Amino acid sequence: MEPVQATYGITGNGKTAVIEVAAACGLPLVPEASRNPMLTTTQGVGELIAHAIGQGCCEFIIGLGGSATNDAGVGMLQALGYRFKDQEGNDVGPGGNALGKIHRIDSAHVHPELRQCEFKIACDVNNPLYGPNGAAYVFAPQKGASPAMVEELDYGLYLFAGVARRELGVNLQDIPGAGAAGGLGAAFAAFLKAEMRSGVGLVLEKIGLKESLAGANFVITGEGKLDGQTSMGKAPLGVAALAHAQGIPVIALAGGVPKRPRY
Repeated sequence: MEPVQATYGITGNGKTAVIEVAAACGLPLVPEASRNPMLTTTQGVGELIAHAIGQGCCEFIIGLGGSATNDAGVGMLQALGYRFKDQEGNDVGPGGNALGKIHRIDSAHVHPELRQCEFKIACDVNNPLYGPNGAAYVFAPQKGASPAMVEELDYGLYLFAGVARRELGVNLQDIPGAGAAGGLGAAFAAFLKAEMRSGVGLVLEKIGLKESLAGANFVITGEGKLDGQTSMGKAPLGVAALAHAQGIPVIALAGGVPKRPRY
């Protein structure tokens, strides 16, 4: 709940905001000794969205990743007017430790212009919300969670999914990428009806690279390090795929290329 300086972009049409969630709740913003996903919140992400709406934006491109949080996007939704109540009807607090307290979701005070907004989410992971491959077990340890915290966070995500199923009729666990950025993927997909997209695919589509390649003799792309992760869907692979479809050769430049192991 400490304020940070964050920036976002608005494209030339004046209606599309480009937000990287890590600008508001990123891991580098929290000193290593203070990292604790039981306490960190995505509220700043919601504040950025609300600010962009105030600037006339109704389309959003959101980059998921690099967060210090594991609150399933509850903080973001609280900043946008959603209220999450415990069994006594009180608002739950911020952070991952609030997930297990949520009993009811109140949408009566949601930002009035939010329903007219369109969200496209750049997400390159398919982790579910909870479970062995979920947000807590896979990502929370690097955010400062102890083994005991990981168990508690995972159970909180499970309980939150149960409330969402009962209140909204949506199964968060069935959403690919729901566990991205500590569960922000689930919040965007279920509450804001966002479209989950490959990060590189979304960016290349938005900048019109396919059309720009027409008539090119060859394409130059690059990355800091070309390795196995590149082939999992990073930018050079997306560029190469578009060029290959048009029969255009591709040259890739990199700061480092690991040697292939010899067997």
